Amino acid sequence: MTELGEKILKVAEEEKEAMLSFLMELASLESPSDVPEAQVPVQALLTSALEEVGYRVRKLPGKKTGGVLFAAPGDRVRHRPAQLLLGHCDTVWKMGTLETMPLVLEDGRLRGPGVFDMKAGLAQVVFALKILRRLGLEPEVIPVVLVNSDEEIGSPESTRTIRLVSRRVIRAYIPEPSVGDQGRLKTVRKGVARFSLRVKGKAAHAGLDPTGGASAILELSHVIQSLHAMTELERGISVNVGVISGGTRPNVIAPEALAEVDVRMLSVRDGEEMEDRIRSLLPTVPGTRLEIEGGTLMGPLERTPRNRALWEAAREAAVDLGLTLEEATVGGGSDGNTTSQFTATLDGLGAVGDGAHAPHEFLYVDRQVERCALLARLLLLAP
Repeated sequence: MTELGEKILKVAEEEKEAMLSFLMELASLESPSDVPEAQVPVQALLTSALEEVGYRVRKLPGKKTGGVLFAAPGDRVRHRPAQLLLGHCDTVWKMGTLETMPLVLEDGRLRGPGVFDMKAGLAQVVFALKILRRLGLEPEVIPVVLVNSDEEIGSPESTRTIRLVSRRVIRAYIPEPSVGDQGRLKTVRKGVARFSLRVKGKAAHAGLDPTGGASAILELSHVIQSLHAMTELERGISVNVGVISGGTRPNVIAPEALAEVDVRMLSVRDGEEMEDRIRSLLPTVPGTRLEIEGGTLMGPLERTPRNRALWEAAREAAVDLGLTLEEATVGGGSDGNTTSQFTATLDGLGAVGDGAHAPHEFLYVDRQVERCALLARLLLLAP
C-alpha cells in the first residue's frame, strides 16, 4: 500500500457511515424502470449530492422513461480529456416491493430491492468524487457522470446519449455490481440480440379438412429446434426461445405462430454469424412462410486492446490500496457493452454482494469502503 492509497482509504473509511446513510436513502426511493415519475425523487437526491461536490447537473427528459442526468464539474477546464462514470437509477422491482422486502441492515449486510443493482454503485460515484475533493486531488482526466433510468429495460431511450458521450471520453467506468465474494470486475460481457420469428400458414378445419391447411405451429416447432441447436456453449453462444404464441382454436389448423428469441455471444464476429444463420432459416412445412425481424441490441464487451490496457492499469492502481483485482466473464449485458464499442471500458466496479434481481439481494457494507476507494483511485489514472 502506498501513501496515496492510505490517504484515500482513510477518507473512505471516514465517509463510511455517510455513504451508507446516503445509499439507504437512495434505496428507500423505489424507482422501477416502467414508472417514469418514480425516478424524480431519486434523481433529485442524486442531483443534490453531485452539486455538493461542485458538479453542475443537467436533466435530459425522456419521452417514455424517467430521462437521464448528466453532470460535470462546475469549473471544468475546456479541451481537457474526460472520463465517464456511468450508472442507472432504475430497478427491476415494482412499486410497493419495500412493503414485503424492506431494507434490512444486519450482520454486516444491507438487504433490499436495488441496493446491489445498482444504487450502491451510484453511492460509490458520489463519495469517490467527495474523497478526491476532500483530499484536494484533481484528476488529470475530468470525471463526468451519466445516470440513466431505463437500463433494466435495455436503455431504449438513453443509448443514444450514452453513445454520444462515449465517443467524447477516453475511458468509462461502470459501477455495476461485481462478481462473487471476491468482487471480481467484469471484463467481458456477452452481447445480446433479439429476434421475432413469425410463421404464416393457412387455416383449415382440423377435423373436416385436415390436409387443407398449413400449420404455422408445426413449422414453428421445427424452427424452434433449429434455433436451440445453434447453441454452442463452448464458444459462449446461447440461443433461447423464451416466448411462443400462435393459433386460434384447437379445431383450427394454425394460420400464424410467433417465437421470440434471445441470443448471447462473446464477440461481434459471433453476433454477425448468428444473425446470418437465423436469417437464413427456411420453412420446411409446405404452404408456410417465415418472417424474421430483429438483430443485435448491444454488442459484447470484449477483451479489446484498449479494454485490456485499462484493466492492467486498474490492477496496478489497486496495489496502492493493498487490493488484488480479479476479473470475470458474465452473460448479462449492461450499458458498459455500449461504451465499449467507442472507448476503453471497465465494468463491475460496484458493490460486493449477491442477488441482483432476486429476493435475497444484498451487499457487504464493509466492502463499500474499498470499492469506493478503488473508484476514487482509478479516477486519478493518467490519460
